[in-house]
Amino acid sequence: MNKTTLNLAILLAISPHLALAEEEKVDNKEQLSEIKVTGSSSGLISYVSATGAKNDTPIVDTPQSVSVLTARRFSDLGAESIQDALGYVAGVYNGPYGVDSRGDWSQIRSVSPVQYLDGLRTNFNHYNNTRPNPYSMQQVEILKGPSSVLYGQGSLGGVINMVSKKPQAEFQGEIWGQIGSFNRKQIAADFTGALNEDASVQYRMVGLFRNADHQTDFVPDDSVVINPSVKFVISPQTELTLIGNWTKNETGSSTQFFPHEGTILPAPYGQIPVNRFVSEPAFDRYDTEQQSVTTLFNHDFMNDWQVRGGLRYSDSSADYRTMYGWPPVFQDDDRSILRSIYISDATAESLTADVRLHGNKMWGNSIHHLVFGIDYQNVETDNNSLFMYGMGGLLDLYNPVYGQITDLPTPSDIPNSPANKIYQTGFYFQDQIYWGDHWITSLAVRKDTVKNKTEITNAQSDSATTGRLGVMYQFDNNLSPYASYSESFEPVMGLDAYGKQFKPRSGEQVELGVKFQPEGTEHLITASVFKIKESNRTTALSADDLNDPNLIDPNGQIQVGEVAIEGLEIEGQFEWKNLDIYSSYAYVDSEITKSNQLGEQGARLAATPDHMFSTWLTYRPEAFWPGFKMGLGLRYVGDTSDGSAFVALPDGTVINEPLLTDDYTLVDAMIGYEKGAYDFSLNVDNATDKVVATSCLARGDCFYGQARTITASIKYKF
Repeated sequence: MNKTTLNLAILLAISPHLALAEEEKVDNKEQLSEIKVTGSSSGLISYVSATGAKNDTPIVDTPQSVSVLTARRFSDLGAESIQDALGYVAGVYNGPYGVDSRGDWSQIRSVSPVQYLDGLRTNFNHYNNTRPNPYSMQQVEILKGPSSVLYGQGSLGGVINMVSKKPQAEFQGEIWGQIGSFNRKQIAADFTGALNEDASVQYRMVGLFRNADHQTDFVPDDSVVINPSVKFVISPQTELTLIGNWTKNETGSSTQFFPHEGTILPAPYGQIPVNRFVSEPAFDRYDTEQQSVTTLFNHDFMNDWQVRGGLRYSDSSADYRTMYGWPPVFQDDDRSILRSIYISDATAESLTADVRLHGNKMWGNSIHHLVFGIDYQNVETDNNSLFMYGMGGLLDLYNPVYGQITDLPTPSDIPNSPANKIYQTGFYFQDQIYWGDHWITSLAVRKDTVKNKTEITNAQSDSATTGRLGVMYQFDNNLSPYASYSESFEPVMGLDAYGKQFKPRSGEQVELGVKFQPEGTEHLITASVFKIKESNRTTALSADDLNDPNLIDPNGQIQVGEVAIEGLEIEGQFEWKNLDIYSSYAYVDSEITKSNQLGEQGARLAATPDHMFSTWLTYRPEAFWPGFKMGLGLRYVGDTSDGSAFVALPDGTVINEPLLTDDYTLVDAMIGYEKGAYDFSLNVDNATDKVVATSCLARGDCFYGQARTITASIKYKF
């Protein structure tokens, strides 16, 4: 923490005390229990999130940027995946690497977030996990910026926390059928209710079956989800919820790593078709399967203290076979690429836990919402993989002929790799303090210990202490400005060029913002400006390093790299009787400020737009056409950089500026009708079928965005 930031933190911490002299005394009992929480009548807006504070806290009381998407919201949007659902959230770039059937990717404030489910981490590594389905989720919460103080390693960009559907005491259910583009056929069901008269045992069953193709030729998009849960109300003070999940997805490589030429640069034979498939139909697959059991518990000691927590065991596997052009450049005929083969058998087995002691205490003129927590991760990942450079043969991208390669690798050709084991233990403390009628201070600190080891290498241990400090002032008109400081860390495996263990990458953020919930309305408006700095990034050796007599590995790396990110985000959710508007704008400016890597210093981070604007309107004219609904969305995405300060064109020309994708605007739409127990809807994404490149990277590849996609749905509720 630098001196300037420390001074800011001290000033923020003492400012409420300076104001207390002028505050009136408050009634202990009333103030201790009072947290004003209003709710959206339609279920489109959520005003409470547990992600920002690991405690159910009003968003307007949280001095950090938090966005929440409800199940009703991403139903209106027609979101087919978690990635789709994030398309209208301020500061979130969903699908930076195009339409990828393998998983949900996004960038928050220029950095990939960490994914959680019910407060417990779900994804470890990249291609050994199973993609979740949004139909199993009650809402999705997005915490933006460094978040290690509550969530541990690897959360510079933020956290996406999915919240599972849970059992309810009152019986309700629905059956959902859907057909759509690319031969999509899907049926799903959701039932919940009580199993006994006093509703002390409640159940829920969520299931889904999908048979579909993909916008990329020869790529399926099939899925089966079975998601049962049961809740035991053991006493008025004690609840225990068990959530099971079995998911099996069968798909392939929809992302094709197309060359710059033919996507964003001119090519002699024109644009590469969006649906072009680079791999082999009979060979390519990305089949994943996951089983997990989650236990959530809550006990109220009836003395202003509660214990809450969760435990999950998960076992997942991925069978991955693909081919892609590498390097992604045309051959001399300007039509063909040379394919490489990649195969992988990957697994991930994890035990994760998070246990918290919550307390509400009144000390003097202040109310303290206390959280003492410990979380634990025990994860084993294994990836037996094989990369065969150029062994996939040539493929003409304009007139492909498949089936020419017959000598393909088999499972026996895959070498065994040592499993990697991760152990993390974190202890954290948070105090959300309400001072008088207007001031809120949020203080948090955490100590982490992380150990990584394989079967053939010594264990690498890291430890880090991170913190967060936020201050908010709530005016009587519900306008709440705030300031906050937060930190993150991420371990880096291995040794540097001098034989020393790498230090964890560290991040820090200063954020100023304002939140506003106008009195007597359903509206929620938030805005923030932020500045992030990440240090200890790995980079190549400098010329001076190469002459250092202490140097051990001339081809190694050192940790002198730094990145600076700053930006602005505005998000507004407005709800009237017949009209709902969800609108956002974000600007981000990133720069690699220190790097010895050729072409990196001074460059923007790759795959992040400079400007993003989106708005979605839903109209329900209940007065003169009850049941009718229609929605219209607009998404503007600015240009993205390839992450380099210069670009080398195929003809050898070097231009001292980055390669940029074009900005673009997409239109989405929805029309529907609700009559009694029936809900009919038709959704269209990218209604104009615009061909867009979501990003291009300095290594040579580009990614296409979603083509026009139409889905028709019917839900029967009872």
